[in-house]
Amino acid sequence: MNILFTCAGRRTYLLKYFKEQLGNDGLIVGTDMQLTAPALTAADIKEQVPAVYAVDYIDRTIDICRRHNIKAIICLNDLELPILADNRERFESIGVKVIVSAPEVIDICFDKYRTAKYVESHGLDTPTTYVNYKEAVEALEAGTLQFPLVLKPRWGSGSIGIEFVNSMDELEEVYTMLLKKVKKSILATASQGDEYILIQQKIEGQEYGLDVMNDLDGNNRAVSVKMKLAMRAGETDKACTVDSPELRAIGRKLGQSLHHIGNLDVDVFEKDGKYYVLELNPRFGGGFPFSYEAGVNFPGAIIEWLKGNDIDDSILQPRFGETYAKCDYLVNIK
Repeated sequence: MNILFTCAGRRTYLLKYFKEQLGNDGLIVGTDMQLTAPALTAADIKEQVPAVYAVDYIDRTIDICRRHNIKAIICLNDLELPILADNRERFESIGVKVIVSAPEVIDICFDKYRTAKYVESHGLDTPTTYVNYKEAVEALEAGTLQFPLVLKPRWGSGSIGIEFVNSMDELEEVYTMLLKKVKKSILATASQGDEYILIQQKIEGQEYGLDVMNDLDGNNRAVSVKMKLAMRAGETDKACTVDSPELRAIGRKLGQSLHHIGNLDVDVFEKDGKYYVLELNPRFGGGFPFSYEAGVNFPGAIIEWLKGNDIDDSILQPRFGETYAKCDYLVNIK
């Protein structure tokens, strides 16, 4: 049961979690553009690959799967998700399970404007959102949109390009700057058309993170809720697992409607007793360690499903009230 983690980057913990659950039943293989990626130190085998947009990226990855007898692929990068989804059949033809959602699901999650419309269509709340600059200005003048606002790439990843504005002058200046900035960044390839900057009402309140866990057939099995206590570089830095039936219900509704595969990382803000869904990320997110350390054995569940076994959903339930914090440490990358 050898498992390949692509775009491993800094997610050392995730490779370690799967390695813990695999035991002696398989190997962890990691790939990245740079062999100095920290997460590769947790892999049994590491391989260097070109950028995900390189013409030979899929061919190189398939070759790695063949050479190392890979049984499943787990992707850790937003930009790679649609590429793997579009090439699912090529991998499955050689016996490799791609633990990535369908292209339609990825598009809903990656396009933050589609995310907002999707959330609204299922009766859930999300911040007021625009992609047309003129319409946003008109809404501000009409009072249906108020400062402060959040501006960010419509097709974004992590905290790249997120800006906050508090006045009309700032809005014009930052919007123009972001238009140029995105076109010069790695997000340019993913961005489409002219309306690729999101203008959104800023919600100021308590932030939560959900791990919405579906099985390999897209059936929702569990939801883990964490209260975020601190953020760093766009990722959860400190968090506490909490017992929230309301938030679990939101996560369950999203998992049942999206039918995503594996983990769905969801950001939610609470203000005045109302929950606003901000983002959906169909992959393991930076907040997953807080669930795992509190007892959520999703890696073990995925391994059992790959073997054709079912699991007791109780292994996906966290212990409530456990607080964890990330910290930096050095790894020898040679």
